[in-house]
Amino acid sequence: MAHHKSSQKRIRQDAKKRLRNRYYKKSTRTAIKNLRSMEDKAEAEKFLSKVVSMIDKLAKRNSIHKNKAANLKSKLKKHVAAL
Repeated sequence: MAHHKSSQKRIRQDAKKRLRNRYYKKSTRTAIKNLRSMEDKAEAEKFLSKVVSMIDKLAKRNSIHKNKAANLKSKLKKHVAAL
């Protein structure tokens, strides 16, 4: 266990940050899964912009790599276009 006040605070902050990052990452993964399971093209196109926004936010926060974000967005756009 850490003895310094600053390192104890850092541990508390990291725990909060970790939970927040996990929540955003998991909710984005669920949204991607939902988008891939959609059959209606108009509905999927509408939902695509929300999912792309979520992916961009993850990349901005460094939760996922920017290239992974680009690949995900590209694949999702291809999927929606093929509907």
